[in-house]
Amino acid sequence: MAKPRIFVSSTYYDLKHIRADLERFIREQGYDPVLNEKGHIPYGSAEKLEEYCYKEIELSDVLISIVGGRFGSESKEEKYSISNLELKTAIEKGKQVYIFVENSILHEYRTYEPNKENETIKYTSVDDVRVFKFLEEVYSLPLNNQLKGFDTIQEINNYLKEQWSGLFQRLLSENARQKEVNIIEDLKSTSKTLNQLVSYLIDEKTRGDQAVKDILLSNHPAFDELRRKLSIPYRVIFQNYEELNQLVKARQFEEEDIFDDWSKDGFHTWKQKNRDIYLRVSHEIFETESRLKIFTPSEWDSRYIELEDQEDIPF
Repeated sequence: MAKPRIFVSSTYYDLKHIRADLERFIREQGYDPVLNEKGHIPYGSAEKLEEYCYKEIELSDVLISIVGGRFGSESKEEKYSISNLELKTAIEKGKQVYIFVENSILHEYRTYEPNKENETIKYTSVDDVRVFKFLEEVYSLPLNNQLKGFDTIQEINNYLKEQWSGLFQRLLSENARQKEVNIIEDLKSTSKTLNQLVSYLIDEKTRGDQAVKDILLSNHPAFDELRRKLSIPYRVIFQNYEELNQLVKARQFEEEDIFDDWSKDGFHTWKQKNRDIYLRVSHEIFETESRLKIFTPSEWDSRYIELEDQEDIPF
């Protein structure tokens, strides 16, 4: 069963106890923590060590950033610390981010704001004024700039519990509404087809049956079925098997041999590259010449097109 991967980003020596408590808390929630000091990040020899941290963030779902008083190890490439760049990478990649800052730093940040040009001031909560400069950048972001102050690890844990409970509730609510959305889309599609049928027959009386076939083909139920199951954001259309094959190949699917383990009698089968996701389309929707058969909405069966995700099946 896949679990959310949660990357913990911070300086180490001053916050190692908080990192250890966070690791324990994340595991208790049933998620996978990713911490550098625990060996969770695989390092190679082709790039600088810090680059592998940034790559691991791309493979994670959530980043928790803890900002303490130390600036930390400076990046080899830029004027930021490595923990600064970990947070910037997560934001740039659109990851879910939670930022926690020690309250003593937030309080002194208010002093820094009107005095940022005065380089003679010494601050007690940070060892490098660049900590404040980075916070200033975070505050200026249009998204993912919610900073939460804390004094104890329990405050962080309680906040994360509430946030993750809210995300779960929203997911359940959106899934419940999805059925309503699908019904509305089906009604819109059917209404559009009927309106086209009426207007087209009035304008093209002499064409009769051919006009009906043209309308039914241009609004074939297979198009919406395939679009929904592959989560394609635009309208799809194909008139024969070859056009369908080209369409699914563009979605990173490869045609399976009829003797492969996951093939199925009576279906064309494709497998998504590097994933155990299988698309199957029934032979019954094609004529003997591989042309697409015409179906009315009442004749269509959603089982003609299957999407099977073997990655979600526990073993």
